[in-house]
Amino acid sequence: MSTNDLARGHSTATLSEASGLPVALSPRIRSLWAGARLCGPAFTVRGAGGDNLALHHAVLQAPPGSVLVADVGGARFGHWGEILTVAAQHRGIAGLLIDGGVRDAAETEALGFPVFSRNNAILGTRKDFRGVCGRSVRIGGVTVRTGDLVVGDVDGVVALPVSDSERILDRADARAAHENELMKQLREGRSTLDLYNDFEAAGR
Repeated sequence: MSTNDLARGHSTATLSEASGLPVALSPRIRSLWAGARLCGPAFTVRGAGGDNLALHHAVLQAPPGSVLVADVGGARFGHWGEILTVAAQHRGIAGLLIDGGVRDAAETEALGFPVFSRNNAILGTRKDFRGVCGRSVRIGGVTVRTGDLVVGDVDGVVALPVSDSERILDRADARAAHENELMKQLREGRSTLDLYNDFEAAGR
């Protein structure tokens, strides 16, 4: 399965809290279609607002299984659509995270390709700037480097530093187990105040 076992099935909220780091992207970056889930190592590209040539080059350079992470300055243009989606799927790319606009939402959903973007926009783009691939980019207030683990779901997106991802995933496992125990006790009749009073008494 790899990709850290698809982030071990954890939600972005759990991963963000378990990390203890500023890994959560701006909540303005959302999934293009309901139910999309993004998970994979980042392949970064820095482009220009209103220009999507960099994305065409990134599709050709990104390794299979990677998530394209594109900085186009939050620009409200349709930098990505159905044609690039088909090309990316053919190359085995796992999804797109872009700080900017995209279009063809219905077609992208029908293809099942996960896209997380700052906005939807229908303005067309030029093709002048080849962009820069593989260098760090700033997306939604978080610096993302090629190889970082990107996870997106209905709640948002996190980018986990590759050097720290195993530690974060281990902490997320522990946090999820603890929350499952809490929910078990709640279903047995205890209240949330009972449980949090226990934590305070234990000095946690």
